[in-house]
Amino acid sequence: MTLCCNLRLGLIICDAAYIISNVEAKWPGSVHDSRIYRESNLSNRLQRGEFDGLLLGDRGYPCQPRLLTPHPDPEPGPQQNFNQPHCRTRARVEMTIGLLKACFQCLCHLRVTPERACDIIVACVVLHNIATIRGEQHPALQIEDADDDPIHLPAIQDSRAVRDTICNNHFRV
Repeated sequence: MTLCCNLRLGLIICDAAYIISNVEAKWPGSVHDSRIYRESNLSNRLQRGEFDGLLLGDRGYPCQPRLLTPHPDPEPGPQQNFNQPHCRTRARVEMTIGLLKACFQCLCHLRVTPERACDIIVACVVLHNIATIRGEQHPALQIEDADDDPIHLPAIQDSRAVRDTICNNHFRV
C-alpha cells in the first residue's frame, strides 16, 4: 500500500519500507494539496487505470476509488475502525519525510530559487532511496514487515462506495 502527503516538499508517495516511489516537487510555495494532486502525473495515471493499488491521503485530498481519505466525522464501528489504521498507516509518509529532512537538513531551510529547490528535493529523494535500499537507514528506524494480505478492490467506481466497502469488509467490530 502506498501513501501520499504534502509537507512543503510537494506530493510524496512512499511504501511501508520508506521507499519514495513518486515525488512531485514542482510546486514552490504554498499550494493546496488537492491542486498539487489534481495536476500531478500520478492523478492522470490513476484516472487512466495505469496504477494498481491504493493511496491513502489526508482530508486535503479528494476521496477517489484509488485514493482513500478518512471518514469525516466517523460513526462508531466500521468507520472509526477504518480511520484508526488509516491514520497509523498514513503516518508512515510523515515518518519518511521526517527521515528525509533529518538526513538532508538542507531541506528544512532551502534558500535557493524555486526551480533549484525542486531539483534539490528530487536529488535528496533519490539519495534517500539508495540509502534505504542499501540498509543505511536512520539508526532509530525499525522497519516492520508489510502486510502480505492484499486488499481486493470491488469493481466500483464511486470513491465513497470503495471506501465504505473496504470499511465494512475489513473493519467491522
